[in-house]
Amino acid sequence: MSISKNIADFNHQLEGTSARLIAVSKTKPQEAIEEAYAAGQRAFGENKVQEMADKAANLPKDIEWHQIGHLQTNKVKYLAPFVALIHSVDSIKVLKEINKQAKKVDRIINCLLQVHIAEEQSKFGLSYEETADILCEIAKDYQNIRITGLMGMATNTDNEQQVRKEFAGLKKFFETHKTKDLCPNVALQEISMGMSGDYKIAIEEGSTMVRVGSSIFGHRNYDQ
Repeated sequence: MSISKNIADFNHQLEGTSARLIAVSKTKPQEAIEEAYAAGQRAFGENKVQEMADKAANLPKDIEWHQIGHLQTNKVKYLAPFVALIHSVDSIKVLKEINKQAKKVDRIINCLLQVHIAEEQSKFGLSYEETADILCEIAKDYQNIRITGLMGMATNTDNEQQVRKEFAGLKKFFETHKTKDLCPNVALQEISMGMSGDYKIAIEEGSTMVRVGSSIFGHRNYDQ
């Protein structure tokens, strides 16, 4: 498998769309990321904070590291010095801790609010009502964060109509609130939707970031 060819092929698919690739490098070795970097890829997604921190310490400093997995508050301090974007802010508790740790390192950290759009209760995320409250009122209390958009994970199903409905619902909410009078540290620009199995639908529904790993790096080793 040629990682560089996969990146070129994938970016060719994205031409003419609003989406860009976040290459999901979780469980992948440093060498694989270096090959992707040499092919021009700069944005990488990880779900384990310690793994991302270890990679960030040993790889080029112009890499954009994206936290895409569920984030525990006790892990925020490890990514605060370098993370480019946190996709998975799913509670006010997490938002508060990000703000606290960002202040300690004199940074403003960009965040996406993760909205629960799937039928599966096991997935994390804020309700639409909770999300609206944060965007319009609560975020102003946290000056070391900037909310730049939303993230959603669709139901894991073969029913494409359902997946499309869930993505379309998030995009409609995004567009509605984009034009509202929001907190001063909220500027909705990004909508992170779509993974390996549903990214094509997500792109059609207006995603600006697709989180794809297996099409770039091959299947993961889940034993790690």
